[in-house]
Amino acid sequence: MSKADVIFQQNMMEIINNGISDQDQQVRPRWLDGTPAHTKKLFCVVNRYNLAEEFPIITLRRTAFKSAIDELLWIWQKKSNNIHDLHSHIWDSWADETGSIGKAYGYQLGVKHKYPEGMFDQVDRVLFLLKNNPSSRRIITNIFVHQDLNEMNLYPCAYSVTFNVANGKLNAILHQRSNDMAVANNWNVVQYAVLVHMLAQVSNLQVGELVHVIADAHIYDRHIPQVERMLQGQAHPAPKFVINKSVTDFYKFTVDDFALQDYVFEDFKEKFEVAV
Repeated sequence: MSKADVIFQQNMMEIINNGISDQDQQVRPRWLDGTPAHTKKLFCVVNRYNLAEEFPIITLRRTAFKSAIDELLWIWQKKSNNIHDLHSHIWDSWADETGSIGKAYGYQLGVKHKYPEGMFDQVDRVLFLLKNNPSSRRIITNIFVHQDLNEMNLYPCAYSVTFNVANGKLNAILHQRSNDMAVANNWNVVQYAVLVHMLAQVSNLQVGELVHVIADAHIYDRHIPQVERMLQGQAHPAPKFVINKSVTDFYKFTVDDFALQDYVFEDFKEKFEVAV
């Protein structure tokens, strides 16, 4: 099995067996039928993925690789907050009649700020520092902007990345306040693993570690029986990650510049209902 499978299994079993239930609390999320969506959770789960060794995609079920990258490019490359720029429907529940999700996600990465070297948005600042001052300990993005929270249709879940270069390798820490483990955990891991590969390639660096720090790692009550069935499946070796080596401009990457070779996964057909 892939190392991502091992980590995923360990996280899920720990939450199911030892997680704390919020059944006795009032919660914001609701199922489509209006029922409160309760969870079992763990506080502060930290997972490490060595991207130089293996691409961290699970095989216990299929992770929609291309769709995950499409959303990543929507946020980090297009810096968009409008679902009309996205090819999936995962954000439809949070969009207004114009397609906007408010001042969230890509919008925040595209806001320009003044630095000694000039005006940069957050993505361009990361690119500038990786190329011109890779030893900096200030290569950080943050989209949890308090003054704009009341204009966001959903508060950011994965909200900050800290980049660090050591021995010519690009490492990253993804900070996430909340993670729906069954629906979105590996989706997020795949996205930010791809982002590290992209940034490393255009900055003449090698990939290092992706560290995923989750403050509230939870499984929704209706997902627990499904997760238990999924974990009974057979896991497979990790596929090989392929990136178009000719791309040297971060903004020139497309979804078609990424592929997985020999991605074998369990045919787990159950759909996880999304709490909103």
